[in-house]
Amino acid sequence: MIDLPQVVKEAVSVLGKLPGVGEKSALRMVTAMTKWRLEDLQKFSKATGSLVNLNECEECGMWTDEKICSLCLDPKRADANVLCVVEQVSDLLAIEKSGQFKGRFLVLGGVLNPLLGIGPDQLRINKLLDIVGLHKTQVVVLALNPSIEGDATCAYIKHVLPNEISVERIGFGMPIGGSLEYLDPMTIGKALENRKSF
Repeated sequence: MIDLPQVVKEAVSVLGKLPGVGEKSALRMVTAMTKWRLEDLQKFSKATGSLVNLNECEECGMWTDEKICSLCLDPKRADANVLCVVEQVSDLLAIEKSGQFKGRFLVLGGVLNPLLGIGPDQLRINKLLDIVGLHKTQVVVLALNPSIEGDATCAYIKHVLPNEISVERIGFGMPIGGSLEYLDPMTIGKALENRKSF
């Protein structure tokens, strides 16, 4: 087997850390980049290097250039008494893209997982309690993934929130255009749990 130059090996190794990118995909990316103009490679390098300066919103945990993100500064959301709790920024972006939620957000930063040493202190649970008290939140929507860890995190959050707060969980089940025969048992189970009157 051919021994690739060290600079190529390092680039493949770094790109291989991205989710869903294996060694072959990373090598294809590096191969494509070797055909880029010098200016494009410099822009790519500068853009990815600048990620070290990315801030998290002090309120919700979303990415921002300032201390507080544009979502938290939005006056329409500032008065909202509904808070949506998500696991990661990518989940917030997916919900925001749907255009169906107009309340406030909180990025937990993960879910409870004792095997990995992730307890309540490693998540933004205290920030959640602060926001609920400060903004007079009436409804907390838990938009955490349906997993053992996600379910345990939802149960913990419901336990620590004041009783007068209404706690809801987003529905899970069949995707639009999906076919039952191709769905896994957990997805079908969640679809049956979340059935509604028609």
